[in-house]
Amino acid sequence: MARFSSVIPAASKINTERSAPGMSVIPQFECANLKSMNNNNQLLQTNLMMTWRHLLHAGHPLPSFDDVQFRVHSQNGEDGILLYLFTLLGTTNKKVLEICAGDGQCCNAANLIINHGWEGFLLDGDEDNVKSGKAFFRECPDTRAWPPKFRCEWITRENINEIVQGFNLSGEIDLLSLDIDGNDYWILDALDVVQPRVIIAEYQQGWGPHTAVTQRYQADFDSVKYRRENAGKAYSGASLAALTQLAQRKGLRLVGCERKCFNAIFVRNGLGDDILPAIAPADCFDHVMARYNMAWLPEKVDVDSPFWEYV
Repeated sequence: MARFSSVIPAASKINTERSAPGMSVIPQFECANLKSMNNNNQLLQTNLMMTWRHLLHAGHPLPSFDDVQFRVHSQNGEDGILLYLFTLLGTTNKKVLEICAGDGQCCNAANLIINHGWEGFLLDGDEDNVKSGKAFFRECPDTRAWPPKFRCEWITRENINEIVQGFNLSGEIDLLSLDIDGNDYWILDALDVVQPRVIIAEYQQGWGPHTAVTQRYQADFDSVKYRRENAGKAYSGASLAALTQLAQRKGLRLVGCERKCFNAIFVRNGLGDDILPAIAPADCFDHVMARYNMAWLPEKVDVDSPFWEYV
């Protein structure tokens, strides 16, 4: 099977200038370049989708997640994997909820929103991120007529359902993306106002594939502060075994991860079971970085610390 190219142009950078000394930075978007770049992205991605559909309908062997990865707006190869998944599975309403979306320009939802017309619901706890993201989507030629909804919120397990309902969002959605670097397990456990068909969630590699553990819930946990205060040993979040068990209770199965073994993908049971079978967590630790973190965790982390909770 030929490997698909992962070289797709990245999103246009934002130029900034100060209107006067001491005044805030004003984004200056290169709209013409961005429009041309997005048109090329859309054409390339449409061709990929047609190729994948042909392989599926013709009964040919399908490429692996490693074959289809590319990055336009995602951190790693998630853009390609998600486009591939929904090409195979189809969509229902093209709604994506991303919790901790950063500035919205480098996240798992952006490519689907910008290049495929998805309806986005984005959350982040940093006001500057949200302000920057709103400005970007207002200027982006593909979203300025109907930009994603983007809110600044401090997410807890106590308020997550209320916040999501504040978007007027409930019921089935196509995609949930979760990357909090902290209370991910507890937020996912509490979230029940939406039922995603696909979930992509970051996991803590260091714990390996077999230990089901998450950091103990702290409503005020600040991952940025934690990393700063624990440089070199800032392990947080939840293990893949813990997230897989939780996903199974919610009716989803683990089907894979991106190449660097950061983000796991779960698909609702009954959707594409024959073409996307369940895999074991152990299959999501192939990258050398994952093996490195597994080897070093015992030296960097007190596994008996009350910071951790085994689930």
